[in-house]
Amino acid sequence: MIDLRGKRAVVTGGSRGIGGATSRLLAQCGADVAVHYRSRADVAEGMAAELRTLGVRSMAVAAEISVRSEMDACLDGIAQAWGGIDIFIGNAGIWPVEEVPVEDMTDERWLRTMHENVDGMFYGTRAALRHMGDGGRIVLVSSTAGQRGESMHADYGASKGAMIAFVKSVCVEVAWRGITVNSVAPGWVDTEMCAIPFSGGGRERITRGIPVGRIATPEDIAAPIVFLCSPMSRHVTGEILNVNGGSVLCG
Repeated sequence: MIDLRGKRAVVTGGSRGIGGATSRLLAQCGADVAVHYRSRADVAEGMAAELRTLGVRSMAVAAEISVRSEMDACLDGIAQAWGGIDIFIGNAGIWPVEEVPVEDMTDERWLRTMHENVDGMFYGTRAALRHMGDGGRIVLVSSTAGQRGESMHADYGASKGAMIAFVKSVCVEVAWRGITVNSVAPGWVDTEMCAIPFSGGGRERITRGIPVGRIATPEDIAAPIVFLCSPMSRHVTGEILNVNGGSVLCG
C-alpha cells in the first residue's frame, strides 16, 4: 500500500464518481482529504464522515470552481486549517451531454464548458500552488477527448486539450521545487455523468470499442491518480497517463 500519512490532499468534485473513489483511496493510504463539492452538501459531508472513520482528517468544502474568489477562499481555508496543501487533484468539471455540431453550437455552451473546465482548472491549481511546499503533487483529470478530439463535443475536447497543454507548461515552472504536475486521461467510466450515453444499448456499443472489453470503474481511475501522488512517482512529471483500456488507440 502506498503510504501518504501526513499528506494533506484536496480533491475537487471529491464526493462522487472518480473524485469519490480518489478521496477514498487517498484516505486509505493515510492522507488527510478535503472533499470539495459544488452543490450536494449531504453527499460530501457523508464522504468526509466516512473518511474520518479511517483515522484521517477530512472536511467537506464548497466552492464554484469557475469563480476565482470562491476557489481562492476554499483553498485558503483548507491551508489555514491544516497548515498547507501537499496534493491537489483537479477532477471537477462538466461534460455537455447533447451532441451539437460546431456550426450550431451556441456561444453560451462553448463559454460555459471553457469556464468550468479550463478556468476552473486554472483557479484551483493556482490557489493550491500558493499553499504547496516542495515535493507537492498536482494531478488533473483530463480525457481521451483532449488527445484525439470528440466529434459533436468540440467544446469538451478543446477544454481537455487545453488542460493537457497546461500540465506540460506548469510542470516545467515548478519542477525546481520538486513539485510534479501530471494528468490522468480516462475514456468511458461507469459514473452518473455517463448514464445517458450508456442507455438504450449504448453501453454495449461503447464496450465493443474498448480493447480490454469493459468500461472503467471509478476505482480504475483512482489507482493511477494516487500513484502519481506517491513518492514512487517523484521522477514523473508532465505526463498524460492514459487509463482508458486502450480506447485512445482505436480512433
